[in-house]
Amino acid sequence: MTVAVVALAAAGCGKSSTESTGTSSKDGKYSGKGIGLAYDIGGKGDQSFNDAAYAGLQKAEGEFKIGGRDVEPTDNESDADKTQRLVTLAKAGYNPVIGVGFAYAPAVKEAAAKFPKVTFGIIDDDKVQAKNVADMLFHEEQSSYLAGVAAAKATKKNHIGFIGGVDVPLIHKFEAGFKQGAQSVNPKIKIESQYLTQTPQEGGFSSPDKGENAANGQIDAGADVLYAAAGLSGQGVIKSAAEHKVWAIGVDSDQYKQAALAKYKDYILGSALKNVGGAVYDLVKSVYEGKPLSGDVRGDLKSGAVGFADSNPKYKALTAVVSAVDKAKQNIIDGKVTVNTQ
Repeated sequence: MTVAVVALAAAGCGKSSTESTGTSSKDGKYSGKGIGLAYDIGGKGDQSFNDAAYAGLQKAEGEFKIGGRDVEPTDNESDADKTQRLVTLAKAGYNPVIGVGFAYAPAVKEAAAKFPKVTFGIIDDDKVQAKNVADMLFHEEQSSYLAGVAAAKATKKNHIGFIGGVDVPLIHKFEAGFKQGAQSVNPKIKIESQYLTQTPQEGGFSSPDKGENAANGQIDAGADVLYAAAGLSGQGVIKSAAEHKVWAIGVDSDQYKQAALAKYKDYILGSALKNVGGAVYDLVKSVYEGKPLSGDVRGDLKSGAVGFADSNPKYKALTAVVSAVDKAKQNIIDGKVTVNTQ
């Protein structure tokens, strides 16, 4: 597979893209150019949400021997910029074309109407209802509940914190699950809560310095386990936690395994996982096999689409924490616990 980095010339298409080439399916069911992936704020390298999507693209490229192009967002971009990015990918022959993040909803709606024979996917939004659109959704509140249980069992001060990137309904789900999980262990636990910005354009998902400052404040207030649902900004939260020698809980990807966070990994208790990569892969597979997914495609604990990563040996050594998280997971799967979304 040949890989080349190219600059995009079309207006609004993004700062850069990575393009790889491959072949179409031998049985003739798939004749597209490959996968088109458009990143959310923070872009590739956030060690979290966008990188999880990229992992799915890589897996699909390798398994199906098809090409792919992934495109970065631009600062302060408009819906028209996002639409142009998706249209450019579809016009070039990429199929499926996937918008990574709820901010792509207007763009996916417009682009999908223009290219009815192309399958579009959007992660974390269900507003676009069309025959050629797959709305890839997750029960983030369930994995966040497990994060809350872990935090409440691991804290030595009965004082923990939540940091959300942007004050939007999607991130409220993370907070709601986290609080419910923690309070299931200790109803009187003290929980700090803070959102970095009111809108994505203000950098809530893309500013590690904002995450670090918020974490410093919560740690100064007494919290000794912090959970961030903040994309790239979460790197700052993890950095602060490590420097203060308290626990951080990662999000979306298994952040203990991320190379860019390696020097902080001893302080990453675990991560609330969201299998964005799996959703990307599944959509590509469905298109490749000639049976494209459409409508709501929602992942939960039972399907393995969300979960809690236990990669850190220090976490595994905390047997009471592990046991409580495992029990909570089973209770949710069995329907004994219903997790709040707000």
